[in-house]
Amino acid sequence: MESNTAAPEVQTDSQLHVPIQTSDEISKDYETPAPAGFTSFDALKSRIRRHYELCSDYYYSLWGEHIHHGYFLSASDTKEVAQVRLIDHLLETSKVPAGRTVLDVGCGIGGTARYLAKNHGCIVTGLTISGKQVEMAKKLTLVEAGIGDDQENPDGFVKLGNGRARYVELDAEKMGQYFVDDSNKTSFDCVWISEAMSHLPDKALFFQNASTLMNSGGKLVVADWFKAEDLTNTQMEADIQPIEGMSM
Repeated sequence: MESNTAAPEVQTDSQLHVPIQTSDEISKDYETPAPAGFTSFDALKSRIRRHYELCSDYYYSLWGEHIHHGYFLSASDTKEVAQVRLIDHLLETSKVPAGRTVLDVGCGIGGTARYLAKNHGCIVTGLTISGKQVEMAKKLTLVEAGIGDDQENPDGFVKLGNGRARYVELDAEKMGQYFVDDSNKTSFDCVWISEAMSHLPDKALFFQNASTLMNSGGKLVVADWFKAEDLTNTQMEADIQPIEGMSM
């Protein structure tokens, strides 16, 4: 991924009416919490939720609408090109047909959901544990669709191209229960999760829930960081431990 050594200038997205702050600006508003362990999975989830409540504006200013890494093929690739290429690579590899229903787990501010809806005709439900991210995702989607808040469908879906996208604030580990309930009963042709697996304490539960919610012949699309086998202590200390610290 590209490295940005200079902090971005403060700017305001006039359509979102959301001030986009640099890290220096954010640090004036919030204390930086000291590193701490967690005493329960609920405490861990609270830390993850708080992290994204505080940092999503900054991530948007730094990463853009796609809060995930990119698939770089050239040193001249921009992060935006590489981020979209990663989505296209996952589509090509998984062979998810156009127009299918997709559950995007850990959807961030909806970049992938909007792309799948607009460019692949999918009907996408994005999940995030952060209410702030749901708010930003909805606003960005309405802006892209060129409509106002009063034109949003009662079911929350917004039409983009031949597809639709909506967003739900939900702990991903509760998705099996949520979408089986009569009031929200839904199944999906694809469960998609990109760089969010590390946030899930019970990974076996995720796969169980994904299996429950997928239609027959459905696709599970996973992109994440995986640790190679037989790493040396030096490699672990230099490359793996800093990443494991970020994921917690």
